[in-house]
Amino acid sequence: MKTENQKAWFFVLPVLALVAFNALIPMMTVVNYSVQETFGDNVFFWQGLDWFQQILRSDRFHAALGRQFMFTFLILIIEVPLGIAIALSMPRKGFWVPVCLVLMALPMLIPWNVVGAMWNIFTLPDIGLLGYFLNHVLGINYDMTQDPVAAWVTIVTMDVWHWTSLVVLLSYAGLVSIPDAYYQAAKIDGATNWAVFRFIQLPKMKTVLTIAILLRFMDSFNIYTEPFVLTGGGPGNSTTLLSIDLVKIALGQFDLGPAAAMSLIYFAITLLVSWLFYTLMTKDDLN
Repeated sequence: MKTENQKAWFFVLPVLALVAFNALIPMMTVVNYSVQETFGDNVFFWQGLDWFQQILRSDRFHAALGRQFMFTFLILIIEVPLGIAIALSMPRKGFWVPVCLVLMALPMLIPWNVVGAMWNIFTLPDIGLLGYFLNHVLGINYDMTQDPVAAWVTIVTMDVWHWTSLVVLLSYAGLVSIPDAYYQAAKIDGATNWAVFRFIQLPKMKTVLTIAILLRFMDSFNIYTEPFVLTGGGPGNSTTLLSIDLVKIALGQFDLGPAAAMSLIYFAITLLVSWLFYTLMTKDDLN
C-alpha cells in the first residue's frame, strides 16, 4: 500500500501564516472594536450590537450606501458592454495584436492615487485641459468642484478610463479561445454577425465575463482612493461613497466602534451581492 507524504504541507505553513497576519488578525480586531467602545488607554466598554443597530438605522449610512450602489451600477452598465465591443473590434492576428494589448493594459498599470491626481488636474475648470476645453471652447458650464452632476460624470468617466481595459482583456481572451470551426460552420449556415455573437461568442465568453463582472463589482463597490483624491467626497456629500464615509468616521471622527460595525456590514453586503451575481450567472451551468 502506497503511503502519502504529508511533509509537503509544511510548505503551505508560510502562506497560512501570511494570510492569518494580513487577513484574520485584522478581521478579529475589527470584530472586537465593533462590539465595544473605547476612550483610549486601551479601556474598553461592552456595547454588544448597539453599533450595528445605530449604523443600520442611520440615514447617513443609507445615503452613502445608495450612492455606492448607484456608482457601481453605472460602472457595470458602461464598462461591460463597452469592454465587449472593444474586444470584438480588436485584431486576432498580426502585428497590431500586441500593440493593442499593451495599449489596453497601460491604464491599469497606473497607481490609483496617481489616477485620481491626474484627473483632478485634468478636469479643473480653469487650468485643466478638459475643464478649459469644455468651459471656454465648447461653452459648457463645467465645474466638478461646484456641480454634483459634473462631479459624478467625472468620477464615472475616470473609472471607465481606468478599468474598462480589464473587461477588454478578459473578453478578448475568451474570444481568441473560440475554435475557427465554429465560425466556419456559422459562415456555411449564413449566420449574421449578430447571430454569431449571440450564439457563439457570447456563450463562449460566459466564464470570463462572470469573472470580469465579479471583479468590477467588488472593485467599484469598494473603491476609495480615486474618487477621494479627485473630489474628496464633494461637492458637499454628493460623491461621498460608502468607502469614503467609512474612512471619515474611522479616522476623521475617530469613532472606532461605529466604523468597525460599518466595515463588517460593508463586507457582508459585498459578499452577499457577489454571491448573488455568481449564482445568477452560473445557474445554467449548475443545472
